[in-house]
Amino acid sequence: MRDDADVMRDDADVMRDDADVMRGDVEWGSIPGLVRAAAERYADAEAVVEGRTRISYAELGARVERAAAACLANGVEAGDRVGIWAPNSLDWIVAALGAVSAGAVLVPVNTRFKGVEAADVLRRSGARLLFVTGTFLGTSYVASLRRAAGEGTGSEVAEGEGALAGPGPLPGLPALQQVVVLSDDAPADFRAWKDFLASGEGVGRAQVRARGDAVRGEDPSDIVFTSGTTGRPKGVVITHAQTLRAYGIWTDLAGLRHGDRYLIVNPFFHTFGYKAGVIACLMRGATMIPQPVFDVDTVLANVAAERVSVLPGPPTLHQSLLDHASRDRHDLSALRLVVTGAAVVPLRLVERLRGELGVETVLTAYGLSEASGVVTMCRRGDDPTVVAATSGRAIPGTELRVDAAPGEPGEVLVRGFHVMRGYYEDPAATAQALTPEGWLRTGDVGVLDAVGNLRITDRIKDMFIVGGFNAYPAEIEQLLGLHPDVADVAVIGVPDPRLGEVGRAYVVRRPGAVATSDDLIAWSRREMANYKVPRSVEFVSALPRNAGGKVLKGELRRLGGRRSGE
Repeated sequence: MRDDADVMRDDADVMRDDADVMRGDVEWGSIPGLVRAAAERYADAEAVVEGRTRISYAELGARVERAAAACLANGVEAGDRVGIWAPNSLDWIVAALGAVSAGAVLVPVNTRFKGVEAADVLRRSGARLLFVTGTFLGTSYVASLRRAAGEGTGSEVAEGEGALAGPGPLPGLPALQQVVVLSDDAPADFRAWKDFLASGEGVGRAQVRARGDAVRGEDPSDIVFTSGTTGRPKGVVITHAQTLRAYGIWTDLAGLRHGDRYLIVNPFFHTFGYKAGVIACLMRGATMIPQPVFDVDTVLANVAAERVSVLPGPPTLHQSLLDHASRDRHDLSALRLVVTGAAVVPLRLVERLRGELGVETVLTAYGLSEASGVVTMCRRGDDPTVVAATSGRAIPGTELRVDAAPGEPGEVLVRGFHVMRGYYEDPAATAQALTPEGWLRTGDVGVLDAVGNLRITDRIKDMFIVGGFNAYPAEIEQLLGLHPDVADVAVIGVPDPRLGEVGRAYVVRRPGAVATSDDLIAWSRREMANYKVPRSVEFVSALPRNAGGKVLKGELRRLGGRRSGE
């Protein structure tokens, strides 16, 4: 049991300012070091809750060591890539941390990918081992992978040491030597999770710990493939030290603390879910409550039943929570910390979270995979207008500039400890993204205010030109979001014979709202410059989004008939 002095130290930890933030890379050295430290320091604390399953940090540490032992028994070497294609779950946490503790480089695969897309990521990363879910959202991932990568050879996976040396089960993925299904059974040529774990029983604890101790901060910890919304996904290489330092800072600035209960709805394959979720909880000894799919009824039930205190996620998640018809029938009083981020975070959302739900801390942040997922954050105590209108200031150890005149929009450039090593085996793309001086070209358009708060206005590719004026969809969306009948909105540019391009808004109405297209256009003419006013409005039931919550503008452009080739 932890004593009062430990708790007081935790409280002191989260009160540090920017000049004295946690150096996670110094404190833990590597992710295996973090896992072991959490298991020892928070041994009796509840680590993961999944349905009726509740395990402590000591139990989580033991499960991770067992998974690492199985990886060693099956021939995983330091630096091998290990893929995981599965939704948020306890098994995902154990499998992923087990692989990393065996010295492997984790390759999380987007659960929204189809078999061909997943196979492409596995092929390009050279993954030798894959953990995969059985069936998720009515889709057999195993069958999908078989169709994409070819039928197996019929050879059985060898038991024990060196099993990865033999031929793999999928001819289309020659580097992939073994597939482990996170289930109690598996089809021929694949292996069930329980059998995989059992295969490591002959590996001693000392051997497992020696492998973990050999991992260095400068070693790659993961390759996170970008969402692919702007082209073919690229593998972002991030190290253990970068991850630990970045999320030591994140936990400090957010104020995550021991005793928090964290509902992790953000997908684990995304940096926000894995690192601002699992890794951050390990740092503080917070309880992880993984939720595999965003469903507002399930979120409400979990927040009430598990006394959830921390709920990061995109603005749409919190908007859905606030607007749900049965919200008042659930006790949400334990919620104290919300971290969100997007180009558009309505001031009304921040005010409602604080006023209606009594959330003590609402913060916005900005990041991208190429910068370990975090670049700027608001600080606790910032005014609600700062939280809503900006993504906060650069985190410690980060340089930030906008490639434009002061106060004008331009491309956001970032330099610091957390900028990726590069794209995996893609020197051409790496050279395009990183300048010789080490600046990361983010592709995002933003404006810096006088005190360094960053306001993201858009992606460079999303900007459109109306009669010679640059129009930024995110700015227009921010304004439209102020209309009382608008629940969600996205704006794209569509061809116009006179002006070149004009705005088209796709709007989700609030429940019971009756605003028409003409109403919103007339309102816009009163609230914004003429070139920003959408010339057409289409009402939709929901905006297309990827699993990270980003609107898929490409789908809207196809609907809007934008120029071919973009």
